Amino acid sequence: MIYGYARISTPKQSIDRQIRNIKSSCPAAVIVQEAYTGTKLDREQWNKLSRNLRTGDTIIFDSVSRMSRNAAEGYAAYEELYKKGINLVFLKEPHINTQTFKSALSSALPMTGTTVDFILDGVNKYLLALAREQIKIAFEQAEKEVADLHQRTREGMETARLNGKQIGQTDNTARRAPDCVTEVRMGNTILTVSGYFKPNATKTAADKMAKVIAAERAIRDLPRAAR
Repeated sequence: MIYGYARISTPKQSIDRQIRNIKSSCPAAVIVQEAYTGTKLDREQWNKLSRNLRTGDTIIFDSVSRMSRNAAEGYAAYEELYKKGINLVFLKEPHINTQTFKSALSSALPMTGTTVDFILDGVNKYLLALAREQIKIAFEQAEKEVADLHQRTREGMETARLNGKQIGQTDNTARRAPDCVTEVRMGNTILTVSGYFKPNATKTAADKMAKVIAAERAIRDLPRAAR
């Protein structure tokens, strides 16, 4: 069975491009898709797919980041699936397809039965280590992309804050609530205070806020000598 695994972080994102790329590579691929944010492999649809896999099955990904953006977890899952005989295909990183890894293992230099074998054995181990390192680097790059994205987001928010811009949603739902008008007696003076409150604000909470405003106003208006 050939599967295509497509993942987006939020339902608002489009998954069409990934599916189109997978289908262009293999029209018969059965698409498994989900919206899941984060770097962990513990995802509902991925877990279901993993349980249904059989030796010889293939999973096609648009890129390695769709499988995992956690380097350690991604590499561990890659090795586990490889040992189970599952073929992994990464359209944007074909150099780490399991078939490429398998070719690296099978292309070991033959032994000669002489002392040269010590050198050949070292070369074979080096080639195997190099192939594994390429896989690790691919997953590490995917993890780095997430870290860089988070860093750019934090820097952007900080820049906006320093420039006095609103960060997050602006609350345009505030309104003047006539039933939140409060009278506060300050000596011989009665202050009537009303304010802007959210529609769902309770009268008790609004009254408390109004009293605070009244007190601040009264103190501000007192002659300096009386403060």
